Amino acid sequence: MYTPPAFRDEDKDSLLATIRAARLANFVTATADGPMVTPLPLFFDGSEGEQGVIYGHLAKANPQWRIPPVGEAVAVFMGPDAYITPAWYATKRETGKVVPTWNYVAVHVHGPVEFFEDADRLLDLVTRLTDLHEGERAGPWAVSDAPPEFVQAQLRGIVGLRMPVTRIEGKRKMSQNRNAADRAGVAAGLASSDRESDRAIAPLIPS
Repeated sequence: MYTPPAFRDEDKDSLLATIRAARLANFVTATADGPMVTPLPLFFDGSEGEQGVIYGHLAKANPQWRIPPVGEAVAVFMGPDAYITPAWYATKRETGKVVPTWNYVAVHVHGPVEFFEDADRLLDLVTRLTDLHEGERAGPWAVSDAPPEFVQAQLRGIVGLRMPVTRIEGKRKMSQNRNAADRAGVAAGLASSDRESDRAIAPLIPS
C-alpha cells in the first residue's frame, strides 16, 4: 500500500482498533491465474503467533481456496472514509490552487494462508465469529441454538482459513498534509454534512 510518511499509522492499538471495527474485509490472494478477492468477515486473534492470526471461512464452492497462492495473502480492512471537497479549504479562497481528495483509514494485514476442513476447528471458528458479532445484541443468537445435525451440514459447506500475521500496514489519511486552516475547514465541513459517515470522521481530523 502506498503510504506517504504523513499518513503512516504505526500505532498497534490504532491498527487493531481498525481491524476489530471492520465488520467485513477483503481477503486477497495472488495466483497463477491472477488475483482473487473474496469479501469476508474476519477476526484477529492476538493470542497466537508472534503478531497474531487472522481467522475466517469461505464457501467450499469458492475456488479461491483450491488455487495455490503465490506468496502471502492480504486481508484488507477499511475504516471510515469521506470525500473532501476543495470548497472546505481556506486555501481555495486564498489561491484557488486546490483539488478534491478522499480521506480514509485502511489496514492491510499480510501472511501465509492455511485452509482447513476439520469439523471441530470449523465449529470453533464459526462459534467465535458468531459470538463476536452477536455479543452486542440484547438477545444474542448462538451456534448452539441450531440443531446439531443442521450445524454439521452447514460446516460441510465451508472451508476455514488461518493466516498468521507477518506484516501490518496502516494508513490514516485525515488531511494531515494540509495547513491548520484547511484542516479546520475540513473538520467543520464534515461535521455539518448530511451524511452520518462524514460526521463520524470530523473528530478524526487533527487540529
